[in-house]
Amino acid sequence: MLMLNIYFLRHGETPYNADGNRYCGRTDAPLTEKGKMQAGLVRDQLQGVVLDAVYTSPLQRAFHTGEIAGGNRKVIADERLIELDLGVWEGKTRDEFVAENAQLWERWSDDPAHTKAGGRGETAMEVIKRVDDFFREMIVRHPSGNILVVAHNGVNRLYLSWKLGMPLKNYRRLVQENSAITLFSLDAAGEMTLKLLNARL
Repeated sequence: MLMLNIYFLRHGETPYNADGNRYCGRTDAPLTEKGKMQAGLVRDQLQGVVLDAVYTSPLQRAFHTGEIAGGNRKVIADERLIELDLGVWEGKTRDEFVAENAQLWERWSDDPAHTKAGGRGETAMEVIKRVDDFFREMIVRHPSGNILVVAHNGVNRLYLSWKLGMPLKNYRRLVQENSAITLFSLDAAGEMTLKLLNARL
């Protein structure tokens, strides 16, 4: 059976991550020097892997991670991999926005599938729909082999939770550290097999 292996990353560290894990969302933050180093470590870890393609979110923190981790291969940016729209939570820490409106966070935490993040952002299902559309295209374009995909903390955890059949409200139980490797395969029908989660090879 043909299987596509996906090396799935969250981008390297940004100033937002370094500043109390401030929610970055669609803000186009750059990598820190540490973030660049993290991406370089992934490149080293993947030296023995033949990558057929590198795909990233269009935001520079993901694109630059893909350039470094992919070993100077051509990087293809895809809008479907962009971080979820966080609405009024953008640029704030969780403590800050919960203090402003605890009920909104509670609604999202209880039912992210149907609640707009930050009141006016995306629902989890809107995110999942676009990311799943991307991966369905990938298994047609690359029926087998290996690809590197660099996206974001929210996007990665929501998609993985959904594919694994978890309640979406539990998505935060999956850890996606900056530039740690998650590896899964997809068959022609889109069935996922999770092989590594948040690993340093």
